[in-house]
Amino acid sequence: MKKLILVSIILISLSGFSQNNSGSSKKSKFKNKVMSKEDLKITGKVRKSNKNTTPKPNASKSDALPAKKNVKTKNFDAYKTHFIDQLWQLNPVWASKEGFHKYDAAIKIPDEKNRTKKLIAYQTLLNQLVEFDTTLFKTKEKTDYALIDNFLNSSMWYINEYKDYEWNPATYNLGGAFDAVLRNNAATDDEKTDFLSKKLSLVPLYYQQAKTNISKATVEHTELAIKQVKGSLTIFKNDIPDVVNNSTKPNATKASIFNRLAEAIAAIEDYTKWLEKKYLPKIKKDGAARSFRLGKELYTQKFNYDINSKLTADEIYNKALNEKQETLKKMEEIAVNLWPKYFENTSMPANGAVKQLIEKISEQHVERTDFIEAIKLQIPELKKFVEKHDLVYLDPEKPLVVRETPKYMVGVAGASISSPGPYEKDGETYYNVTPLDNYNDEEAESYLREYNNYMLQILNIHEAIPGHYTQLVEANKVPSIIKSILGNGTMVEGWACYTEKMMLEEGYGNNQPELWLMYYKWLLRIISNTILDYGLHTQNLSESAALDMLVNDAFQETTEALGKIKRAKLTQVQLCSYYTGLTEILELRNLYFEEVKGSLRDFHDNFLSHGSVPVKEIEKLIIP
Repeated sequence: MKKLILVSIILISLSGFSQNNSGSSKKSKFKNKVMSKEDLKITGKVRKSNKNTTPKPNASKSDALPAKKNVKTKNFDAYKTHFIDQLWQLNPVWASKEGFHKYDAAIKIPDEKNRTKKLIAYQTLLNQLVEFDTTLFKTKEKTDYALIDNFLNSSMWYINEYKDYEWNPATYNLGGAFDAVLRNNAATDDEKTDFLSKKLSLVPLYYQQAKTNISKATVEHTELAIKQVKGSLTIFKNDIPDVVNNSTKPNATKASIFNRLAEAIAAIEDYTKWLEKKYLPKIKKDGAARSFRLGKELYTQKFNYDINSKLTADEIYNKALNEKQETLKKMEEIAVNLWPKYFENTSMPANGAVKQLIEKISEQHVERTDFIEAIKLQIPELKKFVEKHDLVYLDPEKPLVVRETPKYMVGVAGASISSPGPYEKDGETYYNVTPLDNYNDEEAESYLREYNNYMLQILNIHEAIPGHYTQLVEANKVPSIIKSILGNGTMVEGWACYTEKMMLEEGYGNNQPELWLMYYKWLLRIISNTILDYGLHTQNLSESAALDMLVNDAFQETTEALGKIKRAKLTQVQLCSYYTGLTEILELRNLYFEEVKGSLRDFHDNFLSHGSVPVKEIEKLIIP
């Protein structure tokens, strides 16, 4: 393995990259102006002056850029190669997580200098991008273009406007950065040790800068940081020592590395202690904490960049309000038929029957100690049903591994999927399940009632088969590296939500009314995610009103509802991805059947074959 040099490099020049001859060293005809920090401030002012006239700030339209030229499309491949190369140099930790390990030894210190380098690089890449004439592109190339364009504009917006490096202490969590190095199965312990040694040397400076950056944090993100960064210490105290000890390095070298490790651990512990003992008490006492509420303007912009849909935030919010009422009516219809089964000698009340039925059915759940095992047992059943009904291709060479959620990831979601990056296509896909160890008896019972025997099946459809796991395995096969790394979360979550409905429509569960009732409860959760998120961040929805909505209107258990409110406060916009993606996919499926007239299996395989790209882009690829 080549020796890596730890320097902060930004490749603004395009040596070896030319529109005329991508394989030669001729000077590029791309405009290679290196923007100054003052230029970037001016660019930001231009964006601010236009941001009320367009729903989505777009640097490629608002900045003064050269007119597009007719460029041979083959040179777009050269541009994409250059784009990826710069992306990984600027974001080495992201590169490692995607399975590209050239920069495993690097960590970018989160200071103003590196943020400015990113801004300059992204603006330069955007200037180069808009020189292409997309009318000459094939549809798949247009999709890559759209993804890059959204990424570059979004990334500059995050630095210039969102500025979470100032108010979110949880962004400074190096657990994942080191875990990605440790999980590199292609590297020997000696090679990993070399990377770890260099990476460890940067940790003290990294957290010193983190403390400098944090100026007005939210209470919620500070509390999350304390929990997650403390959780990351298991990697530093357990996993890293194992690798170093297993290496063949001389004892003196190992001793030096352990000294660096001790300094890194001390820096992490100092950071969490500072947050917990000094910073958090101070902002609580002084009332100096930033509100978790993003506000309508930032929320709308973040929605446009992150969700990347034909629908606006206002449109999906209004759709959610309407579908909430329609779903409640369907649940009432099911309740009429189910009531005698569970309340044989009791008249069905005019109001509250659905809630009573859900509470009664929710008593059927696994024991807390069996929660993870119950999930493992359900996976083969889902696989069997999908294959029997020929619903979608399941790759037999890509097994799913159910595991406990790593401690550095705990604190946001109870279940999630971790899939290998595009450079590690043979890596394992993990279904992360958080055990109920941190719950008291009452909290655990509430959680288990929420994920009762019926709801647990829907959870596994969503997270595993044919939901996230199935989709992400196929996404990793897409030839375009752009589509692999710039995936759209709305499509990913939308697919998982879509499969829940599709599976029941195709007969999963033998049309049990209990399962359908719980599905509609789950659908209400998806709908309520949007209403909750939009309300908290743009309408000053109170937490008490939010809790009432989730518990009484959406029939959620209190533990689940409180967790969802916490998540909405921490993530902003992401909770809208579920309902938005579901809505878009159902509309696209109807259009596909009308225009293409293929089978359900055809639609699913075709839809998944293009990677994790926005649904609006997939529509262009599969509809003639």
